[in-house]
Amino acid sequence: MPKVSSLIVPYASYLRVYEPLAAFPEPERGHWARYARRPERPSYQDELRRSLADLLPTPPVLVPVHESGDAFVADVDGVLVVCPWRTRLRGWQALEDLDEELPEPVLDAALPQVVRRQAAQDYERWLARNPDARPWIRTAVWQVPLNWFVLVSDEEREYDKGAGSGGGSRAEEDAPVLRYRTPMVEARRRVARALRTLRDTLDEGPLIDGLVDVGRWLEEFHPRALVELDYGGLVHVLPAGELDGDHSAADVAEGIEALRTGDGAGAGEAYGRLVERWRSVLDRRSAN
Repeated sequence: MPKVSSLIVPYASYLRVYEPLAAFPEPERGHWARYARRPERPSYQDELRRSLADLLPTPPVLVPVHESGDAFVADVDGVLVVCPWRTRLRGWQALEDLDEELPEPVLDAALPQVVRRQAAQDYERWLARNPDARPWIRTAVWQVPLNWFVLVSDEEREYDKGAGSGGGSRAEEDAPVLRYRTPMVEARRRVARALRTLRDTLDEGPLIDGLVDVGRWLEEFHPRALVELDYGGLVHVLPAGELDGDHSAADVAEGIEALRTGDGAGAGEAYGRLVERWRSVLDRRSAN
């Protein structure tokens, strides 16, 4: 595989679901049990580097030929939980989103139409054989969608400032980490409560639609799963002071509670903090 770079690859955030081994049928369950015993496992940056390497050939490989056998692994109170990468499936889904996000001339220049068409046909055939397939990971670029913060609470926030300024894998190990982890039952409860409040106080719109979509996705997983919101590569573009002061989950919770109690001014203040914070992040995308 071509070596793309030893540097950290930005700038995406992730919403992940880790399921206990009992949620997987055999032989997949055995595969993940053996995988979890490996002394070293790849990181999300390794997955990004592999994807970038696939774009180097002519024509580019938009979607891996074979599904990834890698996963993220965690231990929750002595219970092993696994989050499969499913890179191939997520690649197909990302291609569908590109059609809505980029003008066709830009897409054609970067990713030839004939290659995109072939990938779409491959996905259609695969989906016919796997109609219930869903990813364990959702990705957002240059942002954390506000509806993701509904799933977590400020008390679950984990911020490690890191230590690294070196290169390569060592820099990854020393990089800052900002994430939230919560039990699936808590995430589902928060979604249900937030939807009740939003539907009682707001018109239908992107915020409600996005939360409904996330809630339906969560329902597809084991009730004892773990939900993780990870700032991922965004920690490499945001100054340490901004990361330290970022309590977006608290702002979202405060805004929803203000709506529930009829405090329009309080809801507006919380929403204003969120908009200001995340607009400044999105502005960096086009800074150059």
